Amino acid sequence: MKLVVNLPAFNEEEKIGETIRRIPRQIEGIDEVIVQIIDDGSKDKTVQTAKNAGADFVYVNGINRGIGITFKHAAERALDNGADIMVNMDADGQFNPQDIAKIIDPILKKEADIVSASRFGDKEAKDMPKTKYWLNRVAAKIIGNFMNFEIDDLTCGFRAYSREALLRLNIVPGFTYTQETIIDAIGKNMKIKWVPVEVTYYSGRKSRVVKSIFNYVNNSGKIILEAVRDVRPMKFFGWPAFVMILTSFGFFGYFLIMYFQDFKITPYKNVLLVGLVLLIVGIQFLIFAFIADMIKSTRKLIEDQAQLLKKWRYKK
Repeated sequence: MKLVVNLPAFNEEEKIGETIRRIPRQIEGIDEVIVQIIDDGSKDKTVQTAKNAGADFVYVNGINRGIGITFKHAAERALDNGADIMVNMDADGQFNPQDIAKIIDPILKKEADIVSASRFGDKEAKDMPKTKYWLNRVAAKIIGNFMNFEIDDLTCGFRAYSREALLRLNIVPGFTYTQETIIDAIGKNMKIKWVPVEVTYYSGRKSRVVKSIFNYVNNSGKIILEAVRDVRPMKFFGWPAFVMILTSFGFFGYFLIMYFQDFKITPYKNVLLVGLVLLIVGIQFLIFAFIADMIKSTRKLIEDQAQLLKKWRYKK
């Protein structure tokens, strides 16, 4: 059983060496632990520091490409390196590498395909920015309700993935990867677990993702909507269609009641017009729902073929 611990890094020379040295090389149930670094175009001495600290593999993007592309790169390299499990964690030391054993345990026991650390368990994250805390909690609640799946921590990057999960996930590089991989995994009925861990946010630490609250909410919102649309198309388009069509019937009913009182259309033409608009738009959304569901079926066939190709490419 081979474990690949992946650390994405961008200008982390101050912390990455210490983080690498703290990663346990002996874990029960694991035969070999490999430390893999994906450097995302660092301008400092991150690469050399990682090598000096004992990283087994260091891959360099060359330019800063963002965490979405970096994660896709990490998954491909982990499979190349024969990973049975890949753990992804930040290089800045905010997570405790000793928690890796806790994170991979449900996968070793065949209880989960993906295990995410949770910053909201018995020991909540220390010094976590309040805005970040509430954005995460609200987003997890909304998406969890829509997907009918309890989501504890939507954006934590400290996660473990089984080999099968890495092969099945459709990793589309973008602004980030944390939200869409959870949504994609739920849509594919993978088993997901959250394990509470202790996290420390260092004062003065600048987020690599959150440049501004508006930018983060805007980009994350777009990603989440696209992911949910692809995973639950009938629900995404069907519910608005149902509401609009049902509401249009209410307007038509009100119009008929008023019309049969004096048989005049003119005083109530606006009611009739609103009802017609809602009905037409509702029917359009219903058509979108069926088209999107057909696309989902086609996408599943393509992803199944892609999974078979991945299994052949990364055959151990």
